[in-house]
Amino acid sequence: MEVAERLERAGLRSLKALAATPPAFIAEVAEIPLDRAYEICRKAWLNVGSTFTTALEVLERRRSASLLTTGCRALDELLGGGVEAKAITEVCGEYGSGKTQLCHQLCVTVQLPRSKGGLSASALYIDTEGTFRPERLVDIAERFNLPPQQVLEKVIYARAYSSDHQAFLVDEAWRVMEERKVGVVVVDSLVGHFRGELCGRELLAERQQRLNRHVHQLLKVAEVFNVAVVVTNQVLSAPDPSFPSSFMLQRPAGGHVVAHGCTHRLWLRRLRGCRRVARLFDSPSRPEAEAFFKICSGGIKDLEPSGHGIAEPQAD
Repeated sequence: MEVAERLERAGLRSLKALAATPPAFIAEVAEIPLDRAYEICRKAWLNVGSTFTTALEVLERRRSASLLTTGCRALDELLGGGVEAKAITEVCGEYGSGKTQLCHQLCVTVQLPRSKGGLSASALYIDTEGTFRPERLVDIAERFNLPPQQVLEKVIYARAYSSDHQAFLVDEAWRVMEERKVGVVVVDSLVGHFRGELCGRELLAERQQRLNRHVHQLLKVAEVFNVAVVVTNQVLSAPDPSFPSSFMLQRPAGGHVVAHGCTHRLWLRRLRGCRRVARLFDSPSRPEAEAFFKICSGGIKDLEPSGHGIAEPQAD
């Protein structure tokens, strides 16, 4: 089998894909020496312009970057106009806080025309917890005046049954995304399988290494295909030693690997009734702030005018 054929079977079908792939991986999948793999990468880096540039050129590229509306003005303002392409946006929070609801809504809004904040594209959804509901897409589609059947046909779905299967599906996504115009990739949720399969402190290092590889898989997808990647994440409760034993602190699962790998990080919390609050607690380009919204039959919506908008974060 030729080198080019082996690279194609591994999903490396463009110079940009080669430029975003470590030489060691290319050497492994193409069954070639490492120095030859490095030379392939070097040529790809030079051809796609992956060398030095000016901050002004970077700024111009960022201004032209795609932003996907959430369908909620308050959340869009919190994120600087919407969910950013070529980046990973993490949505964490307790069960019932609205993480999966937001993922479903993005699968619909990505199909809107660009004039309405969409990308006129399809969505790719990897479901690791069995919480995907196409019926919910129908409800949200009707709110945005989109034909429900068309919306369902443009959401490409896969159920991941293990962490290995999850990583395999991301590799397979390369082929799907070349055949279909995809604007957003959703992984709901990111860490669940890794936590369930690799339990205990003795397996912590292996779990974090595998999770790190998976996050970099997703970063490469975001960069190569110019898509928005959205992942949900569970939260952990841990006792705070400075308070009584009943006092618990929450933090996102995945530790520093997820913290460093995700570009923008949102924390959703449930308030009274259908009301929710989203806190942007980590972003390289946006200040820490909060936005309020509600979840109803038509999906995620803004609160009434009196309760709409972004607020500076309040102490819990």
